[in-house]
Amino acid sequence: MKATVIATFFGVFLICTRAAKEATKKTKKAKLYVPQIDCDVKAGKIINPEFIAKCPPGCQDVKYRVYGTDIYASFSSVCNAAIHSGIIDNTGGKILVQKVAGHSGYRGSFSNGVRSLSLPRWRESFLVSEGKPRKGVTYPSTLEYSSSKSTAVKSEPRKPEQDLKAMKSADTANTSEKASEQGDTVRKEYQTSPVPTPATQMATTTPTPTTTTTDPSTTTPKPTPTPATTRTTTVAAASKTRPGLHRVRDIGSSSVHPAYSSVIAAASRQVQAAQGRGQNTAFRGSSTSASNRNILQPSTGIQRQEPVAAFRRAASSPAHLAMETDLWKPGLSLFDTDFSSKEELNLKPVESISQGNPNCKVDLSFLMDGSWSIGKRRFQLQKQFLCNVAQALGIGSAGPLMGIVQYGDDPSTEFNLKTYDNSKDLRNAIEKISQKGGLSNVGKALSFVNKHFFSDANGNRGGAPNVVVVMVDGWPTDRVEEASRLARESGINIFFVTIEAAAESEKQSVIEPNFVDKAVCRTNGFYSINVPSWFGLHKVVQPLVKRVCDTDRLVCSKTCLNSADIGFVIDGSSSVGTSNFRTVLQFVANISKEFEISDTDTRIGAVQYTYEQRLEFSFDKYSTKQDVLSAIKRISYWSGGTSTGAAISYASEQLFSKSKPNKRKIMILITDGRSYDDVRVPAMAAHRNGVIAYSVGVAWAAQDELEAIATDPDKEHSFFVDEFDNLYRFVNQLIQNICTEFNSQPRN
Repeated sequence: MKATVIATFFGVFLICTRAAKEATKKTKKAKLYVPQIDCDVKAGKIINPEFIAKCPPGCQDVKYRVYGTDIYASFSSVCNAAIHSGIIDNTGGKILVQKVAGHSGYRGSFSNGVRSLSLPRWRESFLVSEGKPRKGVTYPSTLEYSSSKSTAVKSEPRKPEQDLKAMKSADTANTSEKASEQGDTVRKEYQTSPVPTPATQMATTTPTPTTTTTDPSTTTPKPTPTPATTRTTTVAAASKTRPGLHRVRDIGSSSVHPAYSSVIAAASRQVQAAQGRGQNTAFRGSSTSASNRNILQPSTGIQRQEPVAAFRRAASSPAHLAMETDLWKPGLSLFDTDFSSKEELNLKPVESISQGNPNCKVDLSFLMDGSWSIGKRRFQLQKQFLCNVAQALGIGSAGPLMGIVQYGDDPSTEFNLKTYDNSKDLRNAIEKISQKGGLSNVGKALSFVNKHFFSDANGNRGGAPNVVVVMVDGWPTDRVEEASRLARESGINIFFVTIEAAAESEKQSVIEPNFVDKAVCRTNGFYSINVPSWFGLHKVVQPLVKRVCDTDRLVCSKTCLNSADIGFVIDGSSSVGTSNFRTVLQFVANISKEFEISDTDTRIGAVQYTYEQRLEFSFDKYSTKQDVLSAIKRISYWSGGTSTGAAISYASEQLFSKSKPNKRKIMILITDGRSYDDVRVPAMAAHRNGVIAYSVGVAWAAQDELEAIATDPDKEHSFFVDEFDNLYRFVNQLIQNICTEFNSQPRN
C-alpha cells in the first residue's frame, strides 16, 4: 500500500515538474522576441493597442517630438516619450506602451533632458511604463504598422531564398506593369510595398477599394505581409481579414450614422469633382494638392472606393470616436485616418492657431441681451453674430479670450474667460445658449461684470485689457451711468452695440436718455455701434473686431498711470526759500505729467504746509493734465515752520478721505528738514487707511523720519538728495516704483 502511494506521488511530482519546465521554456521563448523600434516611430503608426518594444540608444533628440506629460498624444515619438517620462534613458531599453482614448489639453514640460510640447487635442493617446508584461496579456513579437513606411519587424532574420523569391516576384510585377503608360511612379510604390491589410489600407496608395472597421474586442494583431505581384489584385483577395482583429464592412452598406450623412455627401461630391477633372489621376502621399488627396480613379479597372468607408474606419474605435472632430481640422483630409507626413506638416499651424491672434490680446466679455423683447428669432441672430465674432477674433491663450454674460432681470455667466481657448469650442458653446427672458437690466449686468467677471479665478490675465461689449435691443430698462462709471474706473473698456434703437416717438419711454454716451469708455463714436435692424447685424462683425483689437485706443484700461489718486504734500517752510520752492513745484509737475489725468483716470491733489496746512487743490478740482500743471505752477510760497506730522494728518482728512474707493491712494511728501512734531503716529494712521506713502528728503531732512513716513519696504518708498537741483533725478525712479508696486498688487 505504501509503495503504491509513493509511486503515485512520484508520478504526480514528475508531471508537475515537466509542466513547470514547459512553462519556463515558453516564458523564455516569449522573452526572446521583443521587437525593436526606431527613435522616430510615433505611437500612432503602430496599430497594436498594447505592446512591449525595445528602444535603441540615442533617442534623446529634439527632432523626435513629444507632446504631453504622463499622457502623450500618439503623434509623439514613443522612445523619446519614454525618456521624458523617466522609464528609460538615452541608452535605450524595453518599454510597455498602452493606447488610450484621445485627450484635450496635453501639457508640455521639461523632464529628463527632453522638452515635451503642449497640444490642444489629439485623437489618440498612449501611456508608457516599464517594459514588464502585465499578467494575462499576450504581447506580439511582431508589431503592425499603419503605413507602408515601416514593414513589420520580424523576430527572425529573413532567409536568402525568401529574398530571391521576393525579387523575382517584383520582377514579374514590373514586367506586367510596363504595358501601361501612366502611373509609373505610383506602380513602383505598389511593387515595393506589401499588399495592405484592411487595417492599413487607407494609409497606403494601393487602389484596393476595401475598408474596414476595428473590432474593439481584439488585442493581438497578426501580420500578413504578402508581397503584391500584379496590379490587378482582386477585391476578394485584398479583403481577407485577420481572425479576431478586423471585420470587413460592405462598401455598399447603408448603415451610416445620421450624424455623418452630410460629411459623406460632401466627400462624395469631392470624389465626383475629382473624377470630372481627369480619369487617370491617382493620388500619391507626396502630392502637394490637398484637394486631390486619396481620390482613387476607376480608370485602373478597380472598383471605385466609397468615401463612407474611410470615415467609418476613422469612427470605428473608441479613441477615434472621442476625437472625431479632429478629422475636420484644416489640412486633414476626409480620408486621413492615420498619421502621415502631411499631418506632421499641418501640426504646427494647428498649434499656432490654438494660441490665438497675438495682435489682439484682450480679455473680452459680451453682455448678451436675453430679454423677452428680443424674441426667439432675434435671439438666434444674436447667437450667430457672437459665433461670427468668435471666429473672426481668433480665440487663443496668446490672443483674445472671450466669455459671455447673459442678462435679463438678472445677469448670469454663461462661461468665463478660461472656459474655452479656441474659436471652435467657443462657437459650439454659444449655439447651446438658451434664452433667459425678463427685462433688459443693463446697469445691473455692468455691475455684475465689474465685481465678478474679470477676476483671476475666471481667467483674467492682468496684462490684457479688459473689454465689455454690451448688446442691447432697443434700450435698457434700468440706469447704466453709475454702474458704467465704476466699471470704467476699474479699467474696463465699455463698448455698446445697440440694435433697433428707439425711434423719436419711443424716446419718451427710455429711462435714461443718451445712455450710450453715459456708459461707453469715450464719447467719440469709437466705442458705440448702432445697427438699424437685427438682420443687418452681421455687417458689423469686422468693424467691431477691429475696434476691440485696437489696444492702443482702449484708453480705459487700468494701468499704474491711470488708476491712482496722487496727493503731493509740499514743505513750504522758511528754510526752503523761494527759488528752491519753484524747483520743488517743477519736480511735482514732472511727476504729474507722466500720468493719464482725467476724472476717471489718475487724479492729482496738493497740500502745502508750514506750522499750518493749506489745501492747494483737491482731487476733483481739475480733470485735465493741462489744468493740473497750470494749478501746480500757480501755487505760491508760504514760508514758516515745519510740522510734517500735522501735514500728514491734514492730507489724510482733506485729500485721501475723499479718494474714490477703487483708486490707489498715493502720497508723495517733499521736505527739507526735521519736523517739529512727531511723524510716526500720523504716518501709521495713513498707512492703515490704505495710503501708499513716498517720502523725498532734501538737504537737512532726517533719514529716520523719511523712513517712518514711507510705506514698507521703506527703502523703495524713501529718497534723499543733498540739494534741490538734484530732485529731477528721482522722477523716473519714483514713477517706476509706483508702477512696479501696482503690477504686483491684486487687480483691484
